[in-house]
Amino acid sequence: MISEIAPVLEKLRGTEEYDILVEMDAVYSRIETKQREWFEKSKFTCPKGCGTCCEHFEPDLLESEALYMAAWLISNQPETITKMFHVEHFGANEESQHCPFYRSDLEGGKYPGHCSIYGGRASICRLFGAAGSRDKHGQEVWKPCKFYPAEELAAVKTLSGEPILHRQYTADEVQNLFGCLPPVMSDMMEQEECFTPDDDSSTLIHDILPKYIQRLLWIMDLNSGKDPI
Repeated sequence: MISEIAPVLEKLRGTEEYDILVEMDAVYSRIETKQREWFEKSKFTCPKGCGTCCEHFEPDLLESEALYMAAWLISNQPETITKMFHVEHFGANEESQHCPFYRSDLEGGKYPGHCSIYGGRASICRLFGAAGSRDKHGQEVWKPCKFYPAEELAAVKTLSGEPILHRQYTADEVQNLFGCLPPVMSDMMEQEECFTPDDDSSTLIHDILPKYIQRLLWIMDLNSGKDPI
């Protein structure tokens, strides 16, 4: 499968950023593969048109996530980058209480739900609602999305025939309900932190993303032999 950031990767060969992006591409691919199995077996997907988890929330990004989001935008939505740098304050729009890329009226088209950069979205956005976690003892658990409507949750068909009535299930209980387990969010996030061991801090999208777009564009110019502007 061709990477969604292939055009950028081609121009970054031999750089540290290339190595980080290849690793991130692999992590996102593993998440997608694991989630595909989860969705196919559990049939437990987000209600159509729901975007509640995106409202009144702006993700913060690790350096590796910011690099990937920047690379995805350069590869797939250069027009979005142009708009970003032609506003006084990126993220300060009519829906600024949400993620800068959240759109309440996004229907159909290439990107599902309400995310206008779905293929480049942050890790938390990929995992929320379709991932497990670990309890205080390190045991894998699964919590149905807190935004899932109760009546729709009760109507979900499980392998065992049991309704979903609890807010948390053990791994064994999930296996009994669906015959599979979702990916564990913390395990995936820890992998990403390893790609930039000198900086495991995270920063809100509107603060970090423009800097990393400029950084990648500059490195791509350098790597191509052009004089950077």
